[in-house]
Amino acid sequence: MTNEELHDAMVAAMKAKDKTRLSIIRQVMGEVKNVEVNERRDATEQDVTNMIRRLIKQTSETLEMSEKAGTNQERTDTLREQVEILESLLPAQVSGEALVQLIEETIAEVGATTKKDMGRVMGALNQATGGNFDKAAAAKEVGSRLA
Repeated sequence: MTNEELHDAMVAAMKAKDKTRLSIIRQVMGEVKNVEVNERRDATEQDVTNMIRRLIKQTSETLEMSEKAGTNQERTDTLREQVEILESLLPAQVSGEALVQLIEETIAEVGATTKKDMGRVMGALNQATGGNFDKAAAAKEVGSRLA
C-alpha cells in the first residue's frame, strides 16, 4: 500500500464515519511520517508495509495479553478488530498456485538441488515478494522439491 492509498483509505473511513478504522489508519500514517521526518526521505511502499506489519505485531501481542488476562472483553474485541483492519491494509499474500509457480522459477534461477540450498531459495523468494508470502507453505513446498 502506498502513502497515497493510505491517505485515500483515511478519507474513505472519514466519510463512512468508521472511527476505529480511521484511528488505525492515522496511527499507521503517523508512523510513516516519523520515517519521513527522521530519515529525511519520502516513505516507500515497503516502508508503509513494514509499519503495518510492525503495528500488527504490537497489537497482536497486546491482544494476546488481553485474552490471557480475560478481564476486559470489550478491550479484547477492540484489539481483535484493530488487527483485522491492519491485516486488510496489507497487500494480498502470494499463495497457492502462484506460490508454487514462483518456487519453481526461484529453484531454477538459484540452481538449488539439495536441502542445503533451501536458505538461498527462501531468501530469493523473500526478495522477489518483499516477504509477502506464506512462509510455512513455501518452506514445505521447497523442502519437498529439494533432495
